[in-house]
Amino acid sequence: MTDQELADLRQSYTQRTLAEADAQPDAMRQFRTWLDEAVAARLDEPSALTLSTVDAATGQPSARVVLLKGLPDDAGFLFYTNYDSRKGRELAGQPLAAISFFWPGLERQVRVEGRVEKAPEAMSTAYFQSRPRSSQLGAWASPQSQVIGSREALEAREQAVEADFAGQDPLPRPSHWGGYILRPHRLEFWQGRPSRLHDRLEYNLVDGAWTIARLAP
Repeated sequence: MTDQELADLRQSYTQRTLAEADAQPDAMRQFRTWLDEAVAARLDEPSALTLSTVDAATGQPSARVVLLKGLPDDAGFLFYTNYDSRKGRELAGQPLAAISFFWPGLERQVRVEGRVEKAPEAMSTAYFQSRPRSSQLGAWASPQSQVIGSREALEAREQAVEADFAGQDPLPRPSHWGGYILRPHRLEFWQGRPSRLHDRLEYNLVDGAWTIARLAP
């Protein structure tokens, strides 16, 4: 594909609108409404989100896709990972993060900003032990984000872990693995519209209440 062909890739968004009168006054209820609609539309991976973190020492941002695993108390976004991974190390140094959801089948995206905290240990353990056994083994075996010698070395680690936990089900949760909850102070709901005049509603948490403003596209 040439640069010009790439530049010419575009489509017009015409499916829906987003008006203030139709928006929920609470940002998390509005998010749940859109998430439910994404699930109902049978979109691929509707719970997938892009998580962006920052290295506090260098200011270098990094992003990756993880899966949303809950909305605790309708006040946060829950995901799980290895605490020793790059994202875990960056969140330890700078607990502010941003996440975004993109649902092209509905011509929508949601942007979220907030502070991240570790999920309660009991919550992390309950979820870990509800996962398939192979996923539990993988969490023990993988030194996430660290350099490894080969695929074979990783598979050997998995086999060793499986031998160590033979006959044990579920496995104990490793101390280096668990959940994070992003507590949002800002959400933006983006609905594609024709002529690139998209609808953008911004929610900001002010003194415990959500304010709503329209942003220019």
